[in-house]
Amino acid sequence: MSFFIATSDQPFSGPHQNQQLLRAGADPASAKAAMIMIHGRGASAESILGLANELDHQNSITFYAPQASGHTWYPYSFLAPTDQNQPGLNSGLQAVFDAVQQAENDGFSKDQIFLLGFSQGACLASEFVARHPQKYAGLIVLSGGLIGDTLPKDQYTGDLDQTPVFMGCSDVDAHIPEQRVHESADILSGLNADVTKKIYPGMGHTINQDEIDHINRMILASI
Repeated sequence: MSFFIATSDQPFSGPHQNQQLLRAGADPASAKAAMIMIHGRGASAESILGLANELDHQNSITFYAPQASGHTWYPYSFLAPTDQNQPGLNSGLQAVFDAVQQAENDGFSKDQIFLLGFSQGACLASEFVARHPQKYAGLIVLSGGLIGDTLPKDQYTGDLDQTPVFMGCSDVDAHIPEQRVHESADILSGLNADVTKKIYPGMGHTINQDEIDHINRMILASI
């Protein structure tokens, strides 16, 4: 597997660097939490920010959304060998790192920062957290899972320190095999995350109200 651990000292330069990082919601000076929102394939930073309108306590949260070049973080399925998805994959991980760092620069500690993604963005968010493990406010994986043709558990090390993780997905999602959701949940649990996993029969590749309700409970518990 070929991954770059994103840093500020030696940042990865790729297709998603120098793209927009949108900010919405509360002013950081008055906000109680931050949320990094990562869009899916073919979508945009603006579209994922629209999900904030469904969330409670949105006036207490600063939202950040990085934009993928060409609206796609990496070219192939998240189940492909990771080398085939480079340099987009590592560039996307760097973009998430940079968004987290911007939230920190705005005054949020990591345990005040949620990471949320849908579809390709959910895969990127879960991979980022698994490779940068520490205490976050929460990880929200909507129709996604960890990235790669295989998931060797010994390549994921560290302590998520009971970070709340929610994983929601359909049992018939055409893009996200249910087994990959289970495998990803097991790895995140092994990193000491507090994982809640829900598989929705026949849902398809979308977000449902039960998932929104669970996100709202996570937010309420954090702020």
